[in-house]
Amino acid sequence: MLKWVDVPPVWLAAGLIAAWMQKTHAGFGLGFGPVWADLLGGLLVGGGVILIALALYEMRRHRTTFMPHEMPDRLVTSGIFKRSRNPIYLGDVMILTGFILYWDAVLGLPLIPILVWILERRFVVPEEQKLRRKFVADFLRYAQQTRRWV
Repeated sequence: MLKWVDVPPVWLAAGLIAAWMQKTHAGFGLGFGPVWADLLGGLLVGGGVILIALALYEMRRHRTTFMPHEMPDRLVTSGIFKRSRNPIYLGDVMILTGFILYWDAVLGLPLIPILVWILERRFVVPEEQKLRRKFVADFLRYAQQTRRWV
């Protein structure tokens, strides 16, 4: 049961709820400014959703799992994975950042590095250890060619 609760969308949802609560109940009149934050926030949310969709498409195309706690059947290095080893997690961070900007949740900004830390510690590092063990030389080559986040 814990395996299904400890997944990145749950952590993203927790960050979004915390940012919304901060903006709603402890805004203190703080804001990012008129239009630029709304525009940038919308672009980040949209970009994050597109990034996640591209990554899921590529993983399905290669017939491998996208569940973080499962062992993948294949090492996916094509498509969006040529640019980032973790486009889904990057998309999660973009979505949280976008909503924080759009909602003017200024005091929610520390949630961004917290989410990055959680994703890195709970998912990225263990996943890369699995990939390193299963696809030894291929993963080493991939890790040298492609950055972890951007």
